[in-house]
Amino acid sequence: MLKVFLPTLMLLPMVWLSPTKWFWQATTTNGLLIATLSLMLLKKPWDTGWTFLSPYLGADPLSGPLLVLSCWLLPLMIMASQNHMKAEPVVRQRLYITIMIVLQCFLILAFSATELLMFYVMFEATLIPTLFLITRWGNQTERLNAGTYFLFYTLAGSLPLLLALLDLYKTNGSLSLLTMQYSPQFPLEGWGATMWWLACLVAFLVKMPLYGIHLWLPKAHVEAPIAGSMILAAVLLKLGGYGMMRIVVVLDPLTKELAYPFVVLALWGVIMTGTICLRQTDLKSLIAYSSVGHMGLVVAGILIQTPWGFSGALILMIAHGLTSSALFCLANTNYERTHTRTMVLTRGLQSVFPLMAGWWFLATLANLALPPLPNLMAELSIIVGLVNWSWWSLALTGIGTLITVAYSLYMFLMTQRGQLPTHMMCLPPTQTREHLLMALHLFPLLLLIIKPSLIWGWF
Repeated sequence: MLKVFLPTLMLLPMVWLSPTKWFWQATTTNGLLIATLSLMLLKKPWDTGWTFLSPYLGADPLSGPLLVLSCWLLPLMIMASQNHMKAEPVVRQRLYITIMIVLQCFLILAFSATELLMFYVMFEATLIPTLFLITRWGNQTERLNAGTYFLFYTLAGSLPLLLALLDLYKTNGSLSLLTMQYSPQFPLEGWGATMWWLACLVAFLVKMPLYGIHLWLPKAHVEAPIAGSMILAAVLLKLGGYGMMRIVVVLDPLTKELAYPFVVLALWGVIMTGTICLRQTDLKSLIAYSSVGHMGLVVAGILIQTPWGFSGALILMIAHGLTSSALFCLANTNYERTHTRTMVLTRGLQSVFPLMAGWWFLATLANLALPPLPNLMAELSIIVGLVNWSWWSLALTGIGTLITVAYSLYMFLMTQRGQLPTHMMCLPPTQTREHLLMALHLFPLLLLIIKPSLIWGWF
């Protein structure tokens, strides 16, 4: 694990000591080298145990793909932010990249922790750099409000988890993920056990977020700068899913009875957020709400606790991470040229940027889960698991899938097709950097079609 963590840590002195002319290029290049190095964490699929194991850090087929996704995203965030940051003083540019690298270090430690308490500390630590990104470098004046929502929703959900973990430590004597599944199950009856189960899961459900406790997410996404939106959509939401997969092993006897309302709420959220997307005028807000819908499927897949559900949830987390981040990058390229996120004012861009329209088309197809992309494989795995769990879930997932297709096409047609408005006749051309950025998002997604076993986890 240190092969990935130490080079990431060494980026910090490099950002501050590199010449002003080169530090963007240097951090991007080294970030891509670290991302390439992290591919070694995708061990062969039949090796189901832990690898790169030390007393505190390790990787297994669940955390490996998420670690690679985190490392892959750092250079992409740096590339996407260059235009956004060029007007700022050099010291602030260096500080901006430093915050992203610190966030990356916390994420690597969170996904590779073998102790639940260490995971909890890193899970909370990611909050601080993200809060700085949103409140300092966000676009609109609402960013402070968005930061407050983000902070208090996450903290209010996380404190019960800390108490639940301390209680678990008192009972089991250990919080090691390596031994937890083999520890004896203690009796879970009555209201106390129910509250303990809820305390264990609520922090992860807020982070995912589950429909009903999702109001912080659209605000945070809309107000965050491009790097904040990318890391939120691609990795920080996955911390919740990863934590649920880890802790649900311990909660096994209770989850069978208590998961019903949460699965129903998650599936209802897929439909509700889809209908909200259909009437959105703000492009970033639409992409943010679509994330809530996709994460609803992930919550349902994890809570039914079947191999198909778990496997589908992990694949959807990886595929959604790349797709959603790509959509936010595309929304940002539009915003940098038109200075508005209102879709009615930015239609007809295909006639001006035909190549960018091609990237829009690919990203939209990935978002609506077209075969043979991993997104479809993930959604089908989760839907098959849910139908096996209860026939009634077919109605909710079927309607949700149809609405997803509808709002994805609505987003593509509103931004790309139609006649170009008269106020947009003089737009700066797209840059090679932006096309490279889109290629680095969507080509991994297309390559995963060839060998999806790299990201389907334990099964």
